[in-house]
Amino acid sequence: MDNEIIVVRKEGKRRMVKRFVLDEFKCKYCSSSNLVLYGKQKNTQQWWCKDCRRKFSGTLSLPKMRSPVAHVGSAVQQYYNGMSLNAICRNIDQQYGYKPNNSTIYRWVDEFTDRAIQETKDIHPKVGDTWIADETVIKVGGVNYWFWDCIDAESRYLLASRMVTTRGTRDARALMELAEERAGKTPKVVVTDKLNSYLGGIELAFGSDTLHKQGSPFNLENNTNLIERFQGSLKDRTKILRGLKKPETARRFLEGWLIHYNFFRPHGGIDGKTPAEKAGLHFEHKDWLDLIRSPKDTAKIAISTEPKPILRLHHPPMARMPQTRFAPRNPKHKTSERGYIIHPDGRKERQKRGTVI
Repeated sequence: MDNEIIVVRKEGKRRMVKRFVLDEFKCKYCSSSNLVLYGKQKNTQQWWCKDCRRKFSGTLSLPKMRSPVAHVGSAVQQYYNGMSLNAICRNIDQQYGYKPNNSTIYRWVDEFTDRAIQETKDIHPKVGDTWIADETVIKVGGVNYWFWDCIDAESRYLLASRMVTTRGTRDARALMELAEERAGKTPKVVVTDKLNSYLGGIELAFGSDTLHKQGSPFNLENNTNLIERFQGSLKDRTKILRGLKKPETARRFLEGWLIHYNFFRPHGGIDGKTPAEKAGLHFEHKDWLDLIRSPKDTAKIAISTEPKPILRLHHPPMARMPQTRFAPRNPKHKTSERGYIIHPDGRKERQKRGTVI
């Protein structure tokens, strides 16, 4: 009878029931163990933290969410790995037995992408002295937008990206200045294709201290194959989206995908490491699930699907209170009206209520 308790049911039957709670169960907001039971809501146990004075549900989900954190992390990871929203919903239905709406998956992606952007905006990688820049076209809402990007040749770390409708000297200069701000240094060599906008953009951003080399994918010495490969991966992902509708949505997706590329996606050309690891960054999260279950404003949420069973004693039933009802009728008395007694002498008396049996 280990880890089992007896619960008395109706009609005198007894049933063996196993009760489970979370392993090392703590407050989801402040990670405190000073908790008390706080009733049930929709058959889900609620808890009250005496330290932060907040209520939360005793489930494996994040605060104010119903889906387990493992399902949310898996959905965001699958989205940036290339699966469509419909495919993610079908996958959750097949694995866990419920099918969320497409808008629910998109809301998860949007919320935690914004959190990842906030956590990575002040990170400065240790990059090399050779950078590669290029641009490619992406169609958004039927309009062609130019996606500018600049990566480090040594670590494959994406330093800067911009999405604009033009590709002039001003755009090339803005890209270089953004990459310099992120890296905290200026490069010695910048390799680009033969677009004339890079000539003035690099000169205005770095001056004469940086050597500008123009090449092509087929140039053995000064080629842009590394960034062409990156753009190929990006376009493979955007094909599944079946067209981005708004520039704001496209920018948000690109920002999230670039975080996925730099911090969570292993690269075969650098021995299976991520560009962030190759650049000497020790990011505290190893994937989207780890980032989601460790938000800044809440405690770390457990992801175990089989928590340890513990013994919870069943409280004894309270003593039954005496029931009250109408006094039993005397067969010698006649009743002409409900609630009244007529005595043999014709006297009428109201029947008393609340007599204890």
